[in-house]
Amino acid sequence: MSEQRHHGFETLAIHAGQPADPTTGAVITPIYATSTYRQDGVGRPRQGYEYSRTQNPTRTALEECLAALERGSRALAFASGMAAEDTLLRTVCRPGDHVVIPNDAYGGTYRLFAKVAEPWGVSHTPVPISDVDAVRAAVRSRPTAMVWVETPTNPLLTIADIAQLAEVAHESGALLVVDNTFASSYLQQPLTLGADVVVHSTTKYAGGHSDVVGGALITADAELGERLAFHQNAMGAVSGPFDAWLVLRGLKTLAVRMERHCDNAERVAAFLAEHPKVRQVLYPGLPDHPGHEIATKQMRRYGGIVSFRVRGGAEEAIRVCERAKLFTLAESLGGIESLIEHPGRMTHASAAGSPLEVPDDLVRLSVGIETVDDLLDDLAQALD
Repeated sequence: MSEQRHHGFETLAIHAGQPADPTTGAVITPIYATSTYRQDGVGRPRQGYEYSRTQNPTRTALEECLAALERGSRALAFASGMAAEDTLLRTVCRPGDHVVIPNDAYGGTYRLFAKVAEPWGVSHTPVPISDVDAVRAAVRSRPTAMVWVETPTNPLLTIADIAQLAEVAHESGALLVVDNTFASSYLQQPLTLGADVVVHSTTKYAGGHSDVVGGALITADAELGERLAFHQNAMGAVSGPFDAWLVLRGLKTLAVRMERHCDNAERVAAFLAEHPKVRQVLYPGLPDHPGHEIATKQMRRYGGIVSFRVRGGAEEAIRVCERAKLFTLAESLGGIESLIEHPGRMTHASAAGSPLEVPDDLVRLSVGIETVDDLLDDLAQALD
């Protein structure tokens, strides 16, 4: 593995953690559909494999690949992104701890902090993560264990300065955690900018084909990785071998897919910015986006998610979602197909009535890799 670290992203995605099978020479990592392993003697598991909740060779290949792509020391694969988040939270935090989160975080993340962690005794403060001074004030307001960041955020596409927030977190002894799902490992590598942990819903761009659910944690520090591995095994929400194999397969084409996602999203954002029925476009690739300069500094490109607000309020936003034909009305994101949704009624319904409630005239697009002119035609008829 260490020999491969100097290789480029595309090479790592195809080869890291994935040598040819030593038994058959198969060039693709097998799906090890087994729950247990024959041991070489009592207490002597072969190559450390004893039970698939603890370790599975297919999952090991995925974890080594993710660690290489994020330039981390350890990666762990989970049954879902939320399982990864919960394991991290319960590993790092204790009752009485405080966490800073984005004031426009993903609804599922907010639900975890507000409905699961808070009754357990872990408090949270929502802040605008693009405002470094606001984050610093929240961290200093009480002892803080963790600063949780999405960049871009879901669904408002706010950009956080990872390097600056790493300094803010570390000066108070807190960890900086970055949910890198929207950007993907190809467009952004937070650990190289000072983050301590990267979180992914591998359901999204890593898998890339809307056919698997999974999550991952990648750490900069090996000791923290060991602690997380203990909790991963103890809590048990691991990725199954077939799911791990699907994500591993998806990673092989992540770079080429993300280039096309970005190409199409840039065209879609430009089209929407000129449309008379659109009041605001949220996309960090637009020069007037408040996070454009920081995104340019820390991202390779600007991603495949575009959000926009329509004139006419919530009902018109819902009608736009329902009139779309090529854009599929569905939750999730990051697949090869284009999706459209109304966050307020769908992915972020759990944040309704909270400080994280999203505008009701907001529409979120996951721009796929179809022919872009077809996508523009569909948006035109949905808006008109």
